[in-house]
Amino acid sequence: MRFPNRALLAAAVLALFACCAKRQPPAPRFPVIGHVTAFDPAFSETVPADARIERIAAGFTWSEGPAWVRDGGYLLFNDVPQNTMYRWSERDGLSVFLKPSGYAGPPLEALREAGANGLQAEPSGSVLLADSGNRSIARLDPATRRKTPLASAYDGRRFNSPNDLVRRSDGVVFFTDPPYGLKGGDTSPVKELRFNGVYRLDPDGGVHLLDDSLKLPNGIALSPDERTLYVANTDPARPIWTAYTLDARGAVTGKRIFADASDIVGDANPGLPDGMAMASDGRLFATGPGGVLVFAPDGRRLGRIETGGPVANCAFGDHGHTLYMTSHTILARVRVKATGLGFAP
Repeated sequence: MRFPNRALLAAAVLALFACCAKRQPPAPRFPVIGHVTAFDPAFSETVPADARIERIAAGFTWSEGPAWVRDGGYLLFNDVPQNTMYRWSERDGLSVFLKPSGYAGPPLEALREAGANGLQAEPSGSVLLADSGNRSIARLDPATRRKTPLASAYDGRRFNSPNDLVRRSDGVVFFTDPPYGLKGGDTSPVKELRFNGVYRLDPDGGVHLLDDSLKLPNGIALSPDERTLYVANTDPARPIWTAYTLDARGAVTGKRIFADASDIVGDANPGLPDGMAMASDGRLFATGPGGVLVFAPDGRRLGRIETGGPVANCAFGDHGHTLYMTSHTILARVRVKATGLGFAP
């Protein structure tokens, strides 16, 4: 009787270990980096406490402007100083998509960064881009890799170096125009505008100045109802996000400070307010000091996704629950509970 009992016991132990082994999460395909930090209990509703940040590509000079292209299921992003647009997908990995991504002429002493910057895919399959090197807003056909300029000047004066943009459902495009692409910035001899603006570009080509008061307007996003426009100010002396109330045309009817990061700016938290991604519930994923800050619709700071370095921009992709982050020399991603705006729940 002892031997059968021992056999049964051994079988039970083996079954237990097999069961436990099945419950173990799969080994990560990519290196795991960083961590997430909660500032508010509500953060766990948006980002899991055990969220795993993966470094999925590396070797860039300054990665920027991620955008998910649903037709094909891939991510586009830019290495602005290298004037190169990359394509990444789970299946195919990393490849050069467009080089040059921006300015394609002979070297210009006046240009600090020749590449394109912010991107956004359109429902038609084309991609809008802040063509910093060409000082314009343009549309890219992914199939032909050809760009069509949409706007390059305001009031007869050339833009500085358009940085980021967001498209409204009716085709109106809002964008920012800091001087980052120009050597010397605000003191550049080729800078034609006396300010760094926030603009609206209408489908008919009309360009309208919305705000000329921010020192360094940068990242830009729209609320789910498209009535509020958010703009990041990448100024270490005034690291804020401004919220603009919009009317049906896209004109500004009011503005307020949405959030302020002055208390966390410093060497311990690399980065400043920059690119953003909006969740369907109105929570804002905003790159800033220390990584990607997550804000409630009322401006409360809920938590932070930290890659270990500055994060320039972010975008939702896959089925809406993956946040892709361009973080200096790397491209990273993290699975979240939130659903990106425009994705099915």
